[in-house]
Amino acid sequence: MARRIVDLNAEVRTGTGKGAARQARREGYVPGIIYGDGQEPQPIKVKYNYLLTKLKQGRFLQTLFNLKVEGQPDVHVVCRGVQRDVVKDLPTHVDFMRIHDDSRIELFIHVEFVNHDASPGLKRGGTLVVVRPEVELEVTASDIPDHITVDLTGKKIGDVIHINDVQLPPGVKPTIARNFVIANVAAPSGLVAEENAEAEA
Repeated sequence: MARRIVDLNAEVRTGTGKGAARQARREGYVPGIIYGDGQEPQPIKVKYNYLLTKLKQGRFLQTLFNLKVEGQPDVHVVCRGVQRDVVKDLPTHVDFMRIHDDSRIELFIHVEFVNHDASPGLKRGGTLVVVRPEVELEVTASDIPDHITVDLTGKKIGDVIHINDVQLPPGVKPTIARNFVIANVAAPSGLVAEENAEAEA
């Protein structure tokens, strides 16, 4: 399922440099910039509480936004950085990059695990150990998957799930060439102790 493009509201920011950025912060905004696509950088500002709410929702850096600035055409962007106050860890500046629908971009995509009940290992009391709850994938901006799915059917204790074991959507590929681990089914502690005792005997 393709991820829904989320609207993000911003306003034009007049002036550049540290003085203009400080003024925006005093007025309750987080200053930002839109760049890329061969166009001039566009200074913007986003209401502080509005941006903070969006950040708390999670996956801000993994979301394709439909940026709406009054008086300008909507533009698709991805966030390429949120600068934060080193003491308060609150946003002080935000950078967005313009994206075409056919652009290839790298984003972290959520991993969803299904069919837990069909895993013999989990039924025996094993534990699903998730190594990567999100994986970085190269995707087309117009068709960003909401998640990738790992089917746990038939997975036994000791089984390891690699990225090559996952059926990725068409046109999607990992950014890392090696066959990295996503998760594994670990033995319950009681079973490990029992096996260790048998080995010592």
